[in-house]
Parts: sequence; C-alpha cells; structure tokens
Amino acid sequence: MSADRFTLADLKRILLEGAGADEEVDLDGDILDQGFEALGYESLALLETGGRIEREYDITLDDSVLSGATTPKALIEAVNAQLAVST
Repeated sequence: MSADRFTLADLKRILLEGAGADEEVDLDGDILDQGFEALGYESLALLETGGRIEREYDITLDDSVLSGATTPKALIEAVNAQLAVST
C-alpha cells in the first residue's frame, strides 16, 4: 500500500499489529507528544514498526529517523517527509 499521507490512525494500527499494546496505555487518548517509552514501546518495537511502515508505504527510513523520533508526532512527520520525497 502506498499513500500520500501517514496519519496517527495509521501509526496506531501498525503499532498494535506489530507490538500490541500495554494494557495500561490508552492509545485512543492524546498521545501525539508522549514518548514512545511512556506508551510502552521500546526500541525493538519501534524497529518492527519502522519495518512495517517501510514495507507498507514502500519507503526507506534512515536508522536515525527511528532513533530520533521519540514521539508519535515526530515519527509521523518523518514518515510524511519521506513520502513527499518518494512521490
């Protein structure tokens, strides 16, 4: 699947498919600026998430994107920047 925009809903879906969710975390709340660690996602889960995003959206994300994007908002912005370059 290739798309023009990557949204919070897309990220939530991919996170849940790849790593599940901590029962203590409400992904339906305002999570854009919360750190991934606070949401229960460690670096391994983010690597899996990055791989899923790359395959689904047919893009390549630098390792620095995944290590530097510490919040959902930052990751969404990075993915959308890459999508803009790829189109």
